[in-house]
Amino acid sequence: QVRLVESGGGLVQPGGSLRLSCAASGMIFSINTMGWYRQAPGKQRELVAVITGGGRTNYVDSVKGRFTISRDNAKSLYLQMNTLKPEDTAAYYCSADQYGMRYWGKGTLVTVSS
Repeated sequence: QVRLVESGGGLVQPGGSLRLSCAASGMIFSINTMGWYRQAPGKQRELVAVITGGGRTNYVDSVKGRFTISRDNAKSLYLQMNTLKPEDTAAYYCSADQYGMRYWGKGTLVTVSS
């Protein structure tokens, strides 16, 4: 079992920055890809960014150039979010893939509003 706990969400003005963190614990030794997803009210959960065990990254087009995903092996995952927009408002979830299973955190809320 893998346990994921997100932190770092909050209220920020448009144009501001936030850094999300995800702490992984439990049987983390075989975690491969980790990622960030988000779900806005009334919308489906969508991929924001992923990073493989080898450090390869991929982003949804709407955050390219503004968000940066990084990881500290399998223990910690980060999402640096710059130039935030109101449409970035959502609950952000951390994910981790291991042996064909995907684990999820409970999410952290990001609200971008003036």
